[in-house]
Amino acid sequence: MKIVINEKMIRRNARIGQIATLGGLAILAGGMIISFRKQELFLIAWASLILGFILSQIGIYFGNRWGRSPRPDEKLNQALKGLDGRYTIYHYTTPISHLLIGPAGIWVLLTRHQRGRVTYEKGRYRLKGGGIFQTYLRIFAQEGIGRPDLEIPADVQTAQTFLKKGLPDDELPPIQVALVFLNDNAELDINDAPYLTVGARKLKEYIRKSAKGKALSPEKVKEVETAIDNIK
Repeated sequence: MKIVINEKMIRRNARIGQIATLGGLAILAGGMIISFRKQELFLIAWASLILGFILSQIGIYFGNRWGRSPRPDEKLNQALKGLDGRYTIYHYTTPISHLLIGPAGIWVLLTRHQRGRVTYEKGRYRLKGGGIFQTYLRIFAQEGIGRPDLEIPADVQTAQTFLKKGLPDDELPPIQVALVFLNDNAELDINDAPYLTVGARKLKEYIRKSAKGKALSPEKVKEVETAIDNIK
């Protein structure tokens, strides 16, 4: 499998995450000190605590994606290791964070790193269980699961718009999508989910099964890859 990656962006965003995290912690500490020693300045203390919390959440967001190894792109590379040279995965080089092209078609890979029990109920993905400690992590130290049910259609539309710049509408292959949970401790209970939702360890299996169906010809794969290179 060929890997195309935007290393410059990864380094930049990792740095942003470090600065936001350290800055947030410093402001939180300052707010705590003010709240104890200068109670008459409680408005400044509260503002500091709120700002520090926001910065720390930004730091968590950037850190989870670009500041810690293995990063999502590294985990996907490991999960897909063994796919042959007919496949190319693009990390952060298109409007889609992770885009896989190959005999199995065009795949938008949306990643999540949360642990715990993941369900799909009433049209939404939800993260459940884990006790008090996991609840604390979800509030203060871990991103929420967000709204993959809304992100996925938006990402597919973004991919279509991007690829149409290099391919006529009648030559654009269908775009498939997978929601990939990278944490081995994620327990997926998603029988009714409208999109393929899978742990990283099983992703390659699904990709290979897809290639056994309506596989893209080598000529079409090359055409899509050339279009991406030309658009960039």
